[in-house]
Amino acid sequence: MSSRAIVPIQISLTEGDFYTLWAPKWRQQGTEWQALLGDDDSILGFRTEAELLTFIESEKPHDLTDHPQWEEFNQGPANRVSPDKRDVYDLIGTPEFLAGRPSHENISAVARNFQMAEVIATVTAAQHTNIFFASHSLLRNASRGLDHFAGEQGMQEWTAIGRIILTNWQGVIEDLDDQVRIVSSSEFDEETVTAAASKISTAKQAAEDKRKELEDKRKAQKEAADPYDGSAWAAAGIDPVKITIDSRSVYTLRTYLGQSPVFLGKWGEIFTFPSSKQLMRWIMENDDHDLAQVSTWEDLVTAANAGELEFMVHSDNQYSFNGIVRDITKGPEAVDTEQMSRCYEVCADAADWAGDDSINSFMLANPRFQDYLGYMLGSTETAGYVPSKPYNDHAEAWKGLEEMLTKRFSKF
Repeated sequence: MSSRAIVPIQISLTEGDFYTLWAPKWRQQGTEWQALLGDDDSILGFRTEAELLTFIESEKPHDLTDHPQWEEFNQGPANRVSPDKRDVYDLIGTPEFLAGRPSHENISAVARNFQMAEVIATVTAAQHTNIFFASHSLLRNASRGLDHFAGEQGMQEWTAIGRIILTNWQGVIEDLDDQVRIVSSSEFDEETVTAAASKISTAKQAAEDKRKELEDKRKAQKEAADPYDGSAWAAAGIDPVKITIDSRSVYTLRTYLGQSPVFLGKWGEIFTFPSSKQLMRWIMENDDHDLAQVSTWEDLVTAANAGELEFMVHSDNQYSFNGIVRDITKGPEAVDTEQMSRCYEVCADAADWAGDDSINSFMLANPRFQDYLGYMLGSTETAGYVPSKPYNDHAEAWKGLEEMLTKRFSKF
C-alpha cells in the first residue's frame, strides 16, 4: 500500500467520475489507520477538482482533519487536489480492462481498481465487497504484474479473473455506490469555485514550468562543449559506460536509438568487462550482440583495429552505486540525490533494453519505495509525501534494484 500521506484520487462509479482524498495506511500510537475524505456517514465525492479544493479550504469538518499530516497537506499548492494518472480508478470500467489482453496497462488498471475497491470497503465496512474479495483470492494475483500472466497458463488465469468479475462486479459496484455521497454543485458558491479552478490552473502551470526549466537545464549542460564530443565514440553515438557497485567496477557500451537504450549484449544480458582493455579486445573479435546492428558500429571496430580508438568514459556515463544503501538508512538529507537519480537511470535503461517489465513490477510490489524514490528525485506526483523513519525498508528496496541490475551482467 502506498505510503504517500494524503493523495488526491479520481474514482468512477455508477454516478460518474468524482474526486476525493485518500489517506493510505499510516501508524499512530501503535495502531494502523486508513481513511478517505468523508463525514460520519459516507465518503464525500466532488464533481470537479475546484469543488474539492473549495470544500477543504472551507474548513468544514471531515474525517481527515485528525490525520497527523493534514495541516501540512492543506498548506500545499492548489494542485494538491489534482490526481496523477496512477491515482485514477475506473472501477466501473474494470470488466472492460479484463476483456482486453493482459497488457501492462490493463493488468495495472485492474490491480489498482481492486486495491481501491478494497480500500473503500475496508474504510466503510462495506460487507458485500469485503466478503467478495475474501472469497476470491485469485483476484490478488492481478498485483503480480505482466510476467505472471505470460503464456497460456497466464492467459487462462486472466480469463478466470474476468469470469469472476463478469458474474459479481455489478454487485460490488452497487455496494460501493452506497458508500459515496456526491456533493451537489449547488452547495458551493459559484464565484468561490471559479477562483479555486483558477488557482489550480496556475499551480499546475507553475509545476510544468519548473519541470521544463529543469529539463532545459539538463539539455543545455549536455550540449556544452566537451572534449568527449570530438571522440570517435561521440561520432558513432555509442558510449563506453562504467558502473560501480559494492566497490567493483565493470565496463560496457550503450547507445540510444531514438529514446530507446541499446547495450552491448544480447537477450537481456549486458556484456560487462572488468577492464577497458578487455572490452576493447573483445569488440574487435565479436559481433554477435545488439550493438552490431547499429549503423556506426563498424566505424568503431575499424578504428579499434587500426589502434586509433582511445577508450574514454564520459562523466555522464559513470554510475557509482557506492554508499547509496548506507546513506538511505541515515535519512533523506544524507542521500546524494544526483547520484541516486543517475543510478536509477541506468537501472531503468537496462530494463527498457531487455524489454521486460521488471522495474514497473518492482515498483508495483513496493509502492512505499516508489513514493520514496519519487520524493527523493523531485517528482511532482508525490506531493504531500514526506519520508519517515525507519528507512531500512527503502534501503533494502534500493538494494533490490542493484541486484536486478547486476543479474543482467555477464561478469561481475
